[in-house]
Amino acid sequence: MRIVFLGTPEFAVPSLRALINTGHEIPAVFTQPDRPKGRGNQLSESPVKVTARQFGLPVFQPERIRRPEQLELLKTFGAEMMVVVGYGQIIPQSIIDLPRFGILNVHASLLPKYRGAAPIQWAIANGETITGVTIMQIDAGLDTGDMLLKSSLSIGADETAPELSLRLAPLGADLLVKAITSIKSGTIAREKQNDAEATFAPILKKEDGEIRWSRTAGEIYNRLRGFTPWPGAYTAFRGQQLSVLHARPAGESSAGPGRLRPEKRRLLAGCGEGTALELLEVQIAGKKRMSVEAFLNGYKPGADEALGDQQ
Repeated sequence: MRIVFLGTPEFAVPSLRALINTGHEIPAVFTQPDRPKGRGNQLSESPVKVTARQFGLPVFQPERIRRPEQLELLKTFGAEMMVVVGYGQIIPQSIIDLPRFGILNVHASLLPKYRGAAPIQWAIANGETITGVTIMQIDAGLDTGDMLLKSSLSIGADETAPELSLRLAPLGADLLVKAITSIKSGTIAREKQNDAEATFAPILKKEDGEIRWSRTAGEIYNRLRGFTPWPGAYTAFRGQQLSVLHARPAGESSAGPGRLRPEKRRLLAGCGEGTALELLEVQIAGKKRMSVEAFLNGYKPGADEALGDQQ
């Protein structure tokens, strides 16, 4: 089948490779423009762009896919189908109507749960133990189209968003190939989403990473895992931002929420409902990351010293 591919992140790469390896014709790959990255603000190519170039595929990087000139460009490729995997731009109806078989989306949740831009992150942050991938037919809504195929897997108790993404990506690629095969043969089954069961996974904001010590240690730990690497989990310590890079729930605590309890080479923070979070690796803003042992030696936090809003 002749397929135009639209994608940007590492999660999309297995799907692009799967389409190529199963013999589909890819006349064009669309991805986000190169963006400044890192301390040097050097322009960085998306993982999809890097992969497309490895296979000699034409790459296009419009700032806005919905502009009229992009619609005219897409018409020239004569695509029978388009595939979107984490592209990062909303696809307008004028483009949805172009290909004969419409546009498929590889969405990293079990729809209708976690519609939106960050399904992997919010599933972990909310303490879900099962998630999966859905192949969906794109319509004009926000992840509201018909579901074609689904597959689920368990979320590890200590799994972070990048780790889960690495497991979900090949699962999505396999499902995508199966869905396209079934569409070609006319055997695909479509299922409407139940909007009443929908939950949402909005794009992450910096403030999502701020630790609320009134939450339980388990809730804070889930958010840390889900929001790794960005926006992370952070709090305030002596008027500075303190990022908590690694931590783990540590049972019960008599310390109030946000109150520190140094214990030899360990550092516990009180959380909601009498629970405690053990801090393992931290970073003061503008400083290098450090083990908690180094933090204890360098900053010597006192017993009952406060974090965050408790200061």
